[in-house]
Amino acid sequence: MHKKALLFLLLIYSSLVTTAQTRVGTVFGDGMVLQQQKDVYLWGKDNIGAKIYVVSSWGETSQTTTSTNGKWKLQLTTPTAGGPHTITIKGSSTVTIDDVLIGEVWVCSGQSNMQIPLRGGLDGNFIEGGLDAIVNSKNDRIRFFTVKQNTSLKPLDNVKGSWEKAAPSTAGSFSAVGYFFAQQLEKVLDIPIGIVVAAWGSSTAEAWSDVKTLHDLGITIPNEIAEVPQITPTVLYNAMMHPLIGYGIKGVLWYQGEANRPNANEYEKIVNTMVTSWREQWNIGDFPFYYAQIAPFNYGKNNAAFLREAQLKSSQSLQNAEMVVTLDVGDCTQIHPSKKREVGKRLSYIALAKDYGISGYDFKSPTLTHYFIEDHEIILTFSSRIQLNRNVDPAKNFEIAGADMVFYPAKAVMTSPYHKDQKVRVFSEKVPHPKAVRYGFKNCVIPTLFGRNGLPVSSFRTDNLNVNE
Repeated sequence: MHKKALLFLLLIYSSLVTTAQTRVGTVFGDGMVLQQQKDVYLWGKDNIGAKIYVVSSWGETSQTTTSTNGKWKLQLTTPTAGGPHTITIKGSSTVTIDDVLIGEVWVCSGQSNMQIPLRGGLDGNFIEGGLDAIVNSKNDRIRFFTVKQNTSLKPLDNVKGSWEKAAPSTAGSFSAVGYFFAQQLEKVLDIPIGIVVAAWGSSTAEAWSDVKTLHDLGITIPNEIAEVPQITPTVLYNAMMHPLIGYGIKGVLWYQGEANRPNANEYEKIVNTMVTSWREQWNIGDFPFYYAQIAPFNYGKNNAAFLREAQLKSSQSLQNAEMVVTLDVGDCTQIHPSKKREVGKRLSYIALAKDYGISGYDFKSPTLTHYFIEDHEIILTFSSRIQLNRNVDPAKNFEIAGADMVFYPAKAVMTSPYHKDQKVRVFSEKVPHPKAVRYGFKNCVIPTLFGRNGLPVSSFRTDNLNVNE
């Protein structure tokens, strides 16, 4: 009886093993977009030791064998942009992925201002131009994968979501910033664009960082998830970003920062380390990291200018990173400003210039390069030509201080407006011997300084910037 029972159990086990299904990671599915002209990864699970064969309709093949935990991972070389194509995965069973496009893929991450969809947010805010964008959104070459919000104290292998084509019935749920970015790229490049959105309102940068990064930063990993889950260190990385690591991408777009205002002095280091760790894990080099500076809003305590300053510093200290300034598209009464089209397009201007060879325009906001003290004034120079908004009193944004570091509203006048070496003179009768100047260094700002390209200058302060005195 004992031998018969053992034989019976072995037969059952054998049956279970041989009928196991070949599975692919959930980010792979019908309608997906793969990064063009790259060796992209595909992965999944099957029986231990199963042979996995992948065949694509464009002629590339690849194969591997599952590991001792049943997982498999392989690379497939993609062609130039186009499609639709089909990918067939054969293992213990056969999986076919249809309607695959080849193009450019970007990950969009961050908090609510990245998450908010074209149809508007739950707090009643609307997206300027959102209704028109939805109605005119039908375009099979713009596709989104929106990761369902989830948390975990340990890294997960899969996310929930599906690929959707842009159409009036679907686009309303797409990230507004992501959609306007994708729309501009598709129009200019004339190729498919895939957007993977992993965002959660009120989330901190620490929540999107892995355990090693947090340990390196000296940040404690909790044993349980907080009542506000999206502020818990590492849990969003584990559940929403880790399952995406390795998917073929061009780069990452980031819109986050409001939740980190209380520790703004640490933000540059946190974000730089987070991005560096993502790049190491993706193992495709220093991929582009482009992000939006947080917009003006009446936050009350924790002056947001310190966070904007940290974001500006990241754009200067992190390799292959660029920042979009949003001082002119904010709303001091609305933490979720409606002008998402401008943010998405400004991000696209960066990508088109730096990654796709579109030239002939300046995609950057001017930045402060030098300052010096001359008599009773502080003279400022910038990286490119600027102009003062005549509709805004400069004294609302410019402040000047002496050795006591007490700041007073200041006047600002441009010198040589038609000369390439134009400067801005800042002065106040209350500060006869100035030592430092600040611009837009408050929560709510209606900007005064713009580049000749129409892009606003970020808030700044000379008492804490690495510029030449």
